[in-house]
Amino acid sequence: MENTQNTQQAELTGNVLFYKNPQPLNPEQHAGLGVKQIDEPFGFLRAAHAVPVTVTEFGMAATAYPIIFVGDTFTPVAAMGVRQGENLFVRDDGQTEPDYYVPAFIRRYPFVFANDNNSDRLLLCIDRDAPMVTNQPEVPLFENGEPTQFTQNAIEFCQEFERQRRATDDFVGIVRGMGLFEQKSVAYQPRDPQGQPVGDQQKIADYWAIDEKKLGELTPAQFEELRSNGALGAVYAHMISLLNWQRIIQRALAKPQPEAAQQPAEAPIA
Repeated sequence: MENTQNTQQAELTGNVLFYKNPQPLNPEQHAGLGVKQIDEPFGFLRAAHAVPVTVTEFGMAATAYPIIFVGDTFTPVAAMGVRQGENLFVRDDGQTEPDYYVPAFIRRYPFVFANDNNSDRLLLCIDRDAPMVTNQPEVPLFENGEPTQFTQNAIEFCQEFERQRRATDDFVGIVRGMGLFEQKSVAYQPRDPQGQPVGDQQKIADYWAIDEKKLGELTPAQFEELRSNGALGAVYAHMISLLNWQRIIQRALAKPQPEAAQQPAEAPIA
């Protein structure tokens, strides 16, 4: 599938987390457009309690977040909160918490590749409604009708992300093919300021995880296949990452919440 910068309007498909108004990037429509520094650069992340990660990020993401698999496609995501609409790693000033890994899915914003219904290609798009995108830019997207170095870097970053996304699909396919996934759930017990239990346990998530017992039941040939194709390291990183549930829960319990937010999310991560 071809990755391109767009030179004409195209019909786009798909909805992506964060992006409100993705437009195919072209020098005619966006000649004066660019980006600027804003006061809250990660403000868009505040309402995302789970963010997709690629298989090559598992090792880094596992130092901070539980990595779980969700949905019919078993998409791997980093759980960054326990309540819908609340990310526990975005500070009040709109910055991410220091020393915690920021997934590439977040770092590529406001750029994204989108499918073009009219041809077998991916188009580079920009979220025109992103707060850092402006017609009075500090860094332009185009100069003399050509992409600036900033835009070229964005294209290369999105191309690499697309390669890693496909590698992630391959990884999930291998794990599913070996029957290693098991459905899991996680919950926490609300407590009062004195540490005493209050009310019922609240479910955080229903999700898929790689089961240690099933991993141990693989044949030597299957285990060698995981090792030789590089998947084994990601398997172990995912399994270790699940120890971070307690960290996430403690961060949530330590953060003051309005009364309405104390109720369980209507739809936990699933």
